[in-house]
Amino acid sequence: MGREKIDLPRATLDFYKYEEDGLTYYEYDATGCQPPEPMVNTMVGLSLLESKDDRLVGLFFHEPFPLYDRIPLTVSHTAEPLESGDFRITFKLDD
Repeated sequence: MGREKIDLPRATLDFYKYEEDGLTYYEYDATGCQPPEPMVNTMVGLSLLESKDDRLVGLFFHEPFPLYDRIPLTVSHTAEPLESGDFRITFKLDD
C-alpha cells in the first residue's frame, strides 16, 4: 500500500491518500490533538469524499461522539476500537 501525502487546504494535520481493494482512502491521525482540531480536520477531510468508492479514515484517541452530530446526513461512519485504545473512524458517502 503506497501512501502519498496530499495537500489539503485548511487542514492542520497531514493527510495521506492510498488505494486498497478498489477503494480510495484518505487518512489522517488526530490522536495527538486536542479539541477542536480533530473535528476541524474531519470536516475539511469530508470534502475529499466525491464518490461511493472514497473513504475518509481518522485515527482518534477516543470515540468522537460530538463529531457524529456534525457530519452531513449523506455521510455514514463506522468506529473500530484499536488495541492501543485509540479508535479508527471510517467515513463514507451513503448509498
